Amino acid sequence: MKFSILQAKLKQALNAIEKIALKTPSLPILSNVLLEAEENCLKLSATNLETGINFWLRAKVEKQGKIAIPAHVFSSFINFLPPVPINFEEKQGHLHIQCGKANTKINSVNVEDFPIIPQVEKSSKVSIKSFPLYQGLSQIVNIASLSNIKPEISGIFWNFEKKHLTMTATDSFRLGEKKIELEEVDSNLPSSSFILLRQSASLLTSIFGEKDTNLDIYISPNLVMFESLTQDEEYPKVQFVSKLIEGDYPQYQEIIPSSFKTEVIIDKKEFLLQLKRASIFASRINEVNIILEPQKGEISILCQNPELGEYSSSFSGDINGEKCDISFNYKFLLDGLLNINGEKIFFGISKSKEQEQGPALLRAIKDKTYLYVVMPIQPA
Repeated sequence: MKFSILQAKLKQALNAIEKIALKTPSLPILSNVLLEAEENCLKLSATNLETGINFWLRAKVEKQGKIAIPAHVFSSFINFLPPVPINFEEKQGHLHIQCGKANTKINSVNVEDFPIIPQVEKSSKVSIKSFPLYQGLSQIVNIASLSNIKPEISGIFWNFEKKHLTMTATDSFRLGEKKIELEEVDSNLPSSSFILLRQSASLLTSIFGEKDTNLDIYISPNLVMFESLTQDEEYPKVQFVSKLIEGDYPQYQEIIPSSFKTEVIIDKKEFLLQLKRASIFASRINEVNIILEPQKGEISILCQNPELGEYSSSFSGDINGEKCDISFNYKFLLDGLLNINGEKIFFGISKSKEQEQGPALLRAIKDKTYLYVVMPIQPA
């Protein structure tokens, strides 16, 4: 194997590869990156058995071949090289690297031990712009449960319909839903919905980032593949493959409030500021008390901690409905507010037959593609 490639191109690919090729004591092979010199291109691959990535780069290839080397060592070394062409050659189980007057070699591992990254059949697909997908996932990915007790809610639920994609995440205490408009969804998809691993969703946002490229999504019963295509080359630039979570996602639509006993139009910055101040004095359960008084047009926030002290403040808002005295985990409220795009926020408190207070809904006044539902802390 012998090839040369620009440092900047290789650095970009390795930044994505290294996020997947992590050290695993039980399976050390997974900490390696597989390099394959093909005709006119270099293919880099990494996997952690749940997710896998293939990254193609244009390269000047003199001799084809493949080698597996430690991803972290390779990436760290390449990052310290100047942005110039780098020469690579495999010799007797080592990858020799020459850049200017710098010469080094990296030990390899047995290529045959490197796991095969599965492929998804390309019989049907969904096409989407990567930037809206990145924005949408960023709004909900951290909401998914970290517990394995209910594996279905430890991932992100994707549901495709004719003109839009709906992504949902919950941990039973709060829920985020994001809708993204699509041009069209292939009616021949083997499944119109799936549950993506939370880790895979996080990797997806970091790998494709804020670039506005075209993504093709291919779905099988157990896998999903995201493919980014280049405009002037015959091969895809990136393929990201992930396992899916088996099971049925909860019928979450039932907990999204459709009517409210109290409705508030509130300034997002002011609400955030008041919550951050109050949080300093929050108790161990992160409780913050909110009182909504329609007649006064006033919102009061109270927080107390026997060991630290207390905080109370009030500010104005457009309030309709009943007077309401309700408590929340302030961290959940902050998470919801920070992911809402807009200056003015709708904050609605629903009724509940079983409990004293029902769930609250937050969304931007002008942007209805994202909503956030949070459960209150019930009185003891």
